[in-house]
Amino acid sequence: MLKKRVIFVLLYDNGIFSYSRNFCLQKVGDLNWLKQNYNFSHISFFIDELIILDVSRGERDSDKFNDHIGALTEECFIPIAAGGGIETASQARDLFKHGADKIVINSLASASTEVINEISMEFGRQSVVISVDAKLEEGKFNSWINSGSTRHTPLLEWLTDISKLPIGELYLNSIDNDGVGNGYHLDLLDSLPESFPVPIILAGGAGKYEHFADALQDDRVNAVATANLFNFIGNGLEKSRNKLLSNGFNLAHWDSYIALKMKNILI
Repeated sequence: MLKKRVIFVLLYDNGIFSYSRNFCLQKVGDLNWLKQNYNFSHISFFIDELIILDVSRGERDSDKFNDHIGALTEECFIPIAAGGGIETASQARDLFKHGADKIVINSLASASTEVINEISMEFGRQSVVISVDAKLEEGKFNSWINSGSTRHTPLLEWLTDISKLPIGELYLNSIDNDGVGNGYHLDLLDSLPESFPVPIILAGGAGKYEHFADALQDDRVNAVATANLFNFIGNGLEKSRNKLLSNGFNLAHWDSYIALKMKNILI
């Protein structure tokens, strides 16, 4: 049985890390602020992966984003997925060169499956995460693209198409619950086609431990993700993971002392 995972998500907006609420961005702080408030060499032992998404509005500076990826990988002992605005295989290669272990693709999936095939063939399908943003409208879920600005197709239809792509994971995100902190939109899972072939990361709505627990109890959920910068400052992630472990959730148990010693951090 696959281990369940807890994933932390950072939203990058033109050099500033931001907080999102229903896809409206609020700037929080730069890389120095992030390092002051989140010790990633410590947090790495209480999350399973880190996702960094470039959600910059307008023109993106790929080189600057890549530099931030490189800076964050220096402190993390865990896999890092990065994405946002990827349109070519070359952009994906640059992210891998700067330390990303996986790339996250959203709108590209609706524009060019050929590029996804190319990335998957070169780096392996396990390195490709497809991100889907969904919104509830008149009782039905629709998928949205272009940073949540363009309605795409009914969610079930889009997930059925995605299930045929050479990908390793699905990142399923609720626009309605994004940043609200009232819990995940578990009804999103009912739009999954039967026997969806890859692990599901559920995102959008986590604000406390109970939200992680509610989602991870669902057999369809392989991982929970949170981008809530404020609720998990300090030792919030550490407390949540320890509580999940103590309540029998099938998470990996990292021995921080041994890992730090191997990194020659402890004397």
